[in-house]
Amino acid sequence: MGPKATPAKQKNTLFSYFSPGAKPIDNNQSKSEVLSTKRSPNKSPKSKSPVSKQTNAGYEVGDLLWCKLEGYPWWPSLVCNHPTQNTHSKGGKNPQIHVQFFDRPVSRAWIKLKNCHYYKGTDDEEFKKGGMFHTNSAPVVKGTEDADKALKMDKQARLDLIVDLQPSDEEDEMDLDPDIFDDEMSEDDSKENLEADVDNKSKKSPVKSVRSRRNKAKRRRIIVEDDSDENHDSEDEFKPDADDNDSDVSDDGSSGVDEDDVTSDEPSEPDSPIKLPKKRKHAEIKKPAWGPKTARKPASGNASSKKKSLAAFAKDEDTEPTPSKVAKSETTSPKVSEATKSKLSAFSAADTAGQTADSCEDKIVYLHYKYDWLQPDKIRDSSKRLKSDPDYDPRTLYIPDSEKNKFTPAMRQWWNIKCEHFDTVLFFKMGKFYELFHMDATVAVNELGLIYMKGDYAHSGFPEIAYSRYADTLVNRGYKVARIEQTETPDMMNERCKTTGKNSKFDKVVKREVCRITTKGTQTFSFLSGECADSKSTYLLALAEKDLDSTGCSVYGVCYVDTSIGKFYIGQFDDDRHCSRLRTVLAHYPPVQILFEKGRLSTRTQSVINNTLTSVMKEALAPKTEFWESSKTLKVLSEESYFKSDDNSDVVWPDTIKSMMSDSDALGHTAADGFNLAISSLGALTWYLQYCLMDDELLSMKNFTRYEPLDNQLSADDKSSTTTPVPCDIGCKHMVLDGVTLTNLDITENCNNDTLDGTLLQRLDQCSTPFGKRLFRQWLCAPLCNPDSINDRLNAIDDLIGCQDLVTEVTDIMKKLPDLERLLSRIHTLGTSRNKKHPDSRAILYEEVTYSKRKIEDFLATLEGFKSISTLVLKFKNNVKDFKSKLLQQTLGIESIQDNGLFPDLKDDLKFFDNAFDHKKAKKDGVIVPSSGVDEDYDSAIEDIQQTQNELQSYLDKQKSRLGCRAMVYWGTAKNRYQMEIPESAVRNVPNEYRLMSSKKGAKRFRTQDIEDMLAKLTDAEDRKDAALKDVMRRIFHNFDKRYKKWDQSVQCMSVLDVLISMSQYNKTSDGEICRPEIVLPTSDQQPFIEIRDARHPCVCTTFSGGDFIPNDTVIGIKDEAEEDDDCHRNSQVVLVTGPNMGGKSTLMRQVGLVVVMAQMGCYVPASKCRLTPVDRVFTRLGASDRIMAGESTFFVELSETSSILQHASQHSLVLVDELGRGTATYDGTAIACSVVQELSRNIKCRTLFSTHYHSLVEEFSHDPNIRLGHMSCMVENEDEEDPTQETITFLYKFTSGACPKSYGFNAARLANLPEHVIKRAVHKAKDFESSVERMKHFRNIWKNPSRQIIEAIQS
Repeated sequence: MGPKATPAKQKNTLFSYFSPGAKPIDNNQSKSEVLSTKRSPNKSPKSKSPVSKQTNAGYEVGDLLWCKLEGYPWWPSLVCNHPTQNTHSKGGKNPQIHVQFFDRPVSRAWIKLKNCHYYKGTDDEEFKKGGMFHTNSAPVVKGTEDADKALKMDKQARLDLIVDLQPSDEEDEMDLDPDIFDDEMSEDDSKENLEADVDNKSKKSPVKSVRSRRNKAKRRRIIVEDDSDENHDSEDEFKPDADDNDSDVSDDGSSGVDEDDVTSDEPSEPDSPIKLPKKRKHAEIKKPAWGPKTARKPASGNASSKKKSLAAFAKDEDTEPTPSKVAKSETTSPKVSEATKSKLSAFSAADTAGQTADSCEDKIVYLHYKYDWLQPDKIRDSSKRLKSDPDYDPRTLYIPDSEKNKFTPAMRQWWNIKCEHFDTVLFFKMGKFYELFHMDATVAVNELGLIYMKGDYAHSGFPEIAYSRYADTLVNRGYKVARIEQTETPDMMNERCKTTGKNSKFDKVVKREVCRITTKGTQTFSFLSGECADSKSTYLLALAEKDLDSTGCSVYGVCYVDTSIGKFYIGQFDDDRHCSRLRTVLAHYPPVQILFEKGRLSTRTQSVINNTLTSVMKEALAPKTEFWESSKTLKVLSEESYFKSDDNSDVVWPDTIKSMMSDSDALGHTAADGFNLAISSLGALTWYLQYCLMDDELLSMKNFTRYEPLDNQLSADDKSSTTTPVPCDIGCKHMVLDGVTLTNLDITENCNNDTLDGTLLQRLDQCSTPFGKRLFRQWLCAPLCNPDSINDRLNAIDDLIGCQDLVTEVTDIMKKLPDLERLLSRIHTLGTSRNKKHPDSRAILYEEVTYSKRKIEDFLATLEGFKSISTLVLKFKNNVKDFKSKLLQQTLGIESIQDNGLFPDLKDDLKFFDNAFDHKKAKKDGVIVPSSGVDEDYDSAIEDIQQTQNELQSYLDKQKSRLGCRAMVYWGTAKNRYQMEIPESAVRNVPNEYRLMSSKKGAKRFRTQDIEDMLAKLTDAEDRKDAALKDVMRRIFHNFDKRYKKWDQSVQCMSVLDVLISMSQYNKTSDGEICRPEIVLPTSDQQPFIEIRDARHPCVCTTFSGGDFIPNDTVIGIKDEAEEDDDCHRNSQVVLVTGPNMGGKSTLMRQVGLVVVMAQMGCYVPASKCRLTPVDRVFTRLGASDRIMAGESTFFVELSETSSILQHASQHSLVLVDELGRGTATYDGTAIACSVVQELSRNIKCRTLFSTHYHSLVEEFSHDPNIRLGHMSCMVENEDEEDPTQETITFLYKFTSGACPKSYGFNAARLANLPEHVIKRAVHKAKDFESSVERMKHFRNIWKNPSRQIIEAIQS
């Protein structure tokens, strides 16, 4: 999906757009006839469109550029003139260039000059990995291929590529009907009223004569043609068989926008300024109120805004326009009828420019602001509870029945749905358009750039084909969106009314039903929603909690799913009072939406969610009815068809869920001990998916994985062993990185701006595929602890470096792969037999052919993707046996060829689907005709048809011999076919069983009972053939989905390969020396240690002053050979770090943490040497921050994080503590820091870096054998004890042994530009404090030992 053209701001009226030549409006026109000066680049009506070279940066028509629209990637584009302004540039404060995107279908937009750069081809470094224009988006890559072809052409030849987006003569009639709502919106829709309306129109003001005459003629035609009131009462926008060429026939929609007359179905820039301008005042003319019986005047002003709104919509084109078609379009004079002009006027905005939608609402008070039951303090839910009630349900709304009876039929239908989905924006289908009313229309105007239609109620809309752009925009901005489809045609409605005998005006409305509710957590990116450019997982999380009051701890049940992939994770675990494990879950699998049981979460859990996930959607579910208990969950799952196979009614439970069920319950309705909350959270997720009408497509994938906290996972050796692990074994499979550590070390997200800038993920992730990127993040959040597994990954990197040419070739292939993981989920959905209860099975879609083409394109793209990865794996065929890495051998080894290979053999499967149907024809027509042997039902029908036709021919040959007439032939079509036509000369010989059917001059036509029987057999076979064709696409997709495990296994292999290649690429792109880490398993004689030499921070290349980054050594737990350490400190587990402010202490600690994470992830590290024993968990207490919304001070946060360290740290952990105790009084802070250091050193004995400015700590532990002293060195010039402000401090950023004499805080004050007199006063105060402390120290010494010698020593 390419960048979407924002409707151009121009000075043309809407009608002049369709007139020959499309001449611009006179510059002297009134201000009311131009766009708002606030929203238009044309600052005033008199401003001309500048074309000066000073504002277009030298860009000329035909130039190739990289251009960027907000919200979209850089896109190759061609500079072209605007179709009506005849210029390619605009001046002003923000100069713009008009371009045509290399996209399909073609679209255009005005682009800010600063977002334009010359296009130099795909060989340009900026397009390659790491460049400004690099992207993995398939549409952009396709665009670059077209742009490369254009780059080889001269500028004149490129002009032939410019597509004229103005309506051609084939599109000159815009079938727009402003009265499309009349029947539904009218309270009295009888024929008599229509006739009266026609008679009264002749008496209206001459100002309205044109419109009135047209409406009058139109009404007369309707009255004459209608034979019954039923036709009048039908609403009926659904008329797919209507004659589109008849300008008087109503269009099947109401928004005033026909996709046949627009240029692109792709979205415009989300912030496109298509807002409602002010109304123009006309004192001499009263505007009639909007209504079905009122003629609507054509608007005379601000027509360009109408044109903009039309240009925002698009229609998919089957083929890309060719230059010949463009030429034809350019030479045709677009024209529009008076009727169409009038219809367009119904879509006009208010008349006066310069006012926003909000300010216009102040002038036009729409109905939803006036309803008493919609006033903020009077809103009630369906149970009549006010917002102040703790049980208030924000999803529902109560409307008194007396108020509902006042609504028109369609509006009552809308409000009935709104009452059940009050917190959701309704996309209400009316014909070919999705309409938004009342408060939803206000959201659409403010968020989507749509404009209001005329009337006393807020109303806007857009074509069906544009659903994805608008729905995705709202969902990404935090709204819920409900797609409501028509599930009846007018004929079906009439039949229903006849059958039921109900003929009231409220019954004569086609049925509409909610077909899907989409939120951030339930996006699936279906054929309706379009592609997802972001590879990031979007998790929907259900959380259950049981509070253990006695201990202050909790038990949590979690179930989360990435709906775009269809993989569920379910688990239950105990947690401490700090919610450490819960924070880890939220960090490793960050949800975009959370479901929880109303009133059942503890205060601390709510605090964690509200502070950790500030921008995440949170939805409370009612206990038991919505957040199901475990027994109800299992009961519902067993009764539904989620886990039932096609040919068996028995429930086949997924292994993960089955392991959580009690063996004692034969019915399977009881959860096992320890899994009640897990199953209950699955129940909440199931209810919500049912609410969103997407439960069947996701749960039927049976893709469940058990979630275990990382610190609760035993290694494979431990699980298989029946004995207690030896003390030297760390006993876990993965390193634990909790949410605090991930944040403090900037591993997956920058803690300052919540972006990837400066993170380890950004530095290391060079994956080529979306599924590879998702796996890379999982590996990064859970590094390994098993040295053998780590070394195997390192061997894989070495193997890949050894065949770099092959890796480069493979990487190019992988960059072109689509998101196969998400496509598999999509094909599963398309292949699932739609439950007849699901409203989508009844939905009537106008763009069915377009959607069918999209489905087929997705399927073919998936097949091509699997062909590519099969080819890719074969390229390694000769290298696999030589690889040292078992992981790489398994990943690239084909099961049927390699003994330990895990990559499935896809050759036969791909060959089957290659020959299943004609791919090109299916892609072109949107219909799949299966090849022989693919679909049994279709093959059987075809065989029967052929056999019956042969029998008919054989029967005819017999009759020819019987009558002796060779001129006999079959005649007729459809029901009249297979009549034997016999010349009159042979009629006398006709047997009695011949029945005369018809005749013509010189011949008569007959049938026999045998022919009737064979014809019935033929008709039945043809019906079966048609039925098979209707469902053949689904069955082929279902056939493909049956092989899901095989497809998914191949995708997982590619994910692993992609991640390993990404880590090998780090070796090439690293800025300095790198080394292979050595992971040593600790023995009974060897305690845990870390030895890192010349290490650099992996995400920092230079210092803040611009110099090269200074490498440092870090040695913990063993003797540092580079230092002449005292023997008593040779095996110190704790390093006390001191140094000047801004000297690099925090950077050093983060550097050590990141290097350890990289090493155990299996990646090369930025150091000359790296040896360590595995770290089971990294703890951090870095930086200073509070949690003000949770009522937690800075010091409390420090102590909470420290408490977690002391509770969970083991001998194999790595602890990084930065300046503990600074949030309280000096003595309190010093005392707490001292006690914590002592605990870490003497009891836990884990590897620790503890930085501090408390120099008394240095004195306290200077002789402790398990504590080593180190500091960040600096050079002091002009050292002056009397006036430290004159000192010059040079930071050396080098970590050396020993303690730093002081912190040089006054230097930091000077760097921060504190006033000189303030610093000097501080220096004086510091001396006073030091003197006072020194005197107090002497006094204590005298008190303890009042000897003469001490007193004399003090006096001297």
